[in-house]
Amino acid sequence: MKKIFIGLSGGVDSSVAAYLLKKQGYDVEALFMKNWHDTTGVLKGNCPWDNDMMFAEMVANKLDIPFHYVDLSKEYRERVVDYMFDEYKEGRTPNPDVLCNREIKFDLFAREVRRLGGEMVATGHYCRKDEIKSNNKIIYRLLAGVDKNKDQSYFLCQISQKQLASALFPLGDITKPDVRKIASDLGLATANRKDSQGICFVGKVDLPVFLQQQLASKKGDIIEIPFGYYVNIIKSDSLEDITKDYLYKPHDGIKIGEHNGAHFFTIGQRKGLNIGGKAEPVFVIDNDTNTNTVYAGMGKNHPGLFRRGLFIKSDEIHWLRNDQEMKPGMKRKMLVRIRYRQPLQEATLHMKKEGMYIVFAKPQRGIARGQFAAWYDEEELFGSGVIS
Repeated sequence: MKKIFIGLSGGVDSSVAAYLLKKQGYDVEALFMKNWHDTTGVLKGNCPWDNDMMFAEMVANKLDIPFHYVDLSKEYRERVVDYMFDEYKEGRTPNPDVLCNREIKFDLFAREVRRLGGEMVATGHYCRKDEIKSNNKIIYRLLAGVDKNKDQSYFLCQISQKQLASALFPLGDITKPDVRKIASDLGLATANRKDSQGICFVGKVDLPVFLQQQLASKKGDIIEIPFGYYVNIIKSDSLEDITKDYLYKPHDGIKIGEHNGAHFFTIGQRKGLNIGGKAEPVFVIDNDTNTNTVYAGMGKNHPGLFRRGLFIKSDEIHWLRNDQEMKPGMKRKMLVRIRYRQPLQEATLHMKKEGMYIVFAKPQRGIARGQFAAWYDEEELFGSGVIS
C-alpha cells in the first residue's frame, strides 16, 4: 500500500482531503509546513501559522493519523516572496500562489515527503488528475474541479509532468458545500474555519505596507488619460500591435493627484488612488516604475482597462502537456484565463519564434504584466506563461 502524505494546512479543505484518503484505504500521514512568520503588513484577524498548526494537529489527532512538521520559511522567502518583491519593483503583478505550488508544495514539500518515506503528495486543491497513454508513454492530465466555483487548476498551471505524477487531489470530484458538510458530520475542528485569503501562507495583507519591507515609498504623479487619447490609435490587426502596451507619457493626460510609489499599484486597481470629485470611479490603467508614474482612467469601461491580446516570451512558456507543445508557425483555438476564478475566454494562440501571442475573441479587462495566462482544451489545462 502506498504511503500518502497530505499537506495539512489547518483549513477545512485539506482536513477533508485527509479523511477521504484514509476512507479510501490509503496509509495516510500529515505534514504541516511553516512557510511564513513575519506579521509585517498582515491584517489583524488572519490566523498566524501557529494557530494553523494547532488546528492541523487537532484534525490529525481526530483522524488518528501521524502528524509531522517542517519549516520551509527560508526557502519560501527565497523562492516566492523575493520573487514577488522583484516583480512589484518592476511594476509587474505576480501571482505568488502559482509560484508556491511549483516551488514549494510540489517541490520542496514533496522532497520532505520522500525523506519521510512517502510516495505520493496530496493536497486540498479543487482539481482532478487522470492519465492516458500516448506512444506507449503515460501522460498525466490536470483537469478542472467538478465544483466550477472553486476550480483551482489555475494555481497549478506551472507544475510539471513529474510533479503531477506523484500528486493526488481527493476533492476534485466534490463541491465545497459537501466538504463543509463532511467536516461538520465528522466534528472536525476546521469545519467552520474561514477559508484563507490573500498571499499563500502569508494571509491577507495591506500590500503597500507589506511591500515596504523592501520597496521604499516615493512620491509620484497620477496622470488621467482621457477617452479622446484612443481616437487616433490605429486598430491594427498585426499581432504585435494587438498585444503591445499603449506606452503612455505624462503629456498624454493631466495630473489629478499623487501616489507613494508606482510599484504599489496594478492595472484595474481602484482602491488607494484617493481621487475624488469625479463623475465615475477612477481606475489604474498602467504604471511606469521607471518614471514613477501611475496612469488612470475614469469609469469601469475606460478603454485603457481593456486589451485585445497579450504576449508571452518564448522562455516564459510552460507546457504541462509536452505532447501538445506548439511549434513556431502554429496557431490554435483554446480557452484562456489570466486570473483565478475568471471564466475561461475564447482565444487564438499564435506561436512564433519570439514567443506566444494570445488574441482574445473579446477584449479582456485588466491584463497586467507578470500575471500568468493559462490555456485549456475544454476542462484540461495544457500550459501557461508569464505575461510580458
